[in-house]
Amino acid sequence: MSERQRLSRIRVWLCLFVAGLLVAGITAFPLEWESRILSQWLHGSGAWAGDAFPQLRAWIDQARQGLAVSDHRYPWLAYGTDWLAFGHITIAVAFAGPIRDPVRNKWVVQFGMIACALVIPLAAICGPLRGIPLFWMPIDMSFGIAGVVPLILAYRHIRVLEASNARSGGDGALQPSPVADHPGTPTAKT
Repeated sequence: MSERQRLSRIRVWLCLFVAGLLVAGITAFPLEWESRILSQWLHGSGAWAGDAFPQLRAWIDQARQGLAVSDHRYPWLAYGTDWLAFGHITIAVAFAGPIRDPVRNKWVVQFGMIACALVIPLAAICGPLRGIPLFWMPIDMSFGIAGVVPLILAYRHIRVLEASNARSGGDGALQPSPVADHPGTPTAKT
């Protein structure tokens, strides 16, 4: 596999991870609306799913009720999930570095893998403390598992690029694109 192909794969995996972070962040803003839509679906056209998983439907209904009450009586509590959303979006922005230069910024990918691993103990410890049903915790944990997969795949390619650069005597950073890729940049010939 060429360096260009490897770099392309790294960027695809990292962009997939970033897209997941952005979706998770953006959907943390309208939680009350989303829970209401999901509850209505589980009682309406999706009643088959609610009938198949009655505990899930009851949990969604309870979460919807809690969000509706807190949004009405204590709207400032939603500010916490606004910060959750902001955190996801900000972390996504940090991945611009490894998308641009994965070898030099591999530490961001390592940080992402560690953060994904920490999702599991967080859900296992805080879930019971906050009254989250046991059946829901694996759903929360799955975000860490799903998130780490593209990061591991990207990191494997980053390590190969890094080793290739070390063998060729490079400093570990990707070399800039040829001047032809940047019109208007002066060259020695002009």
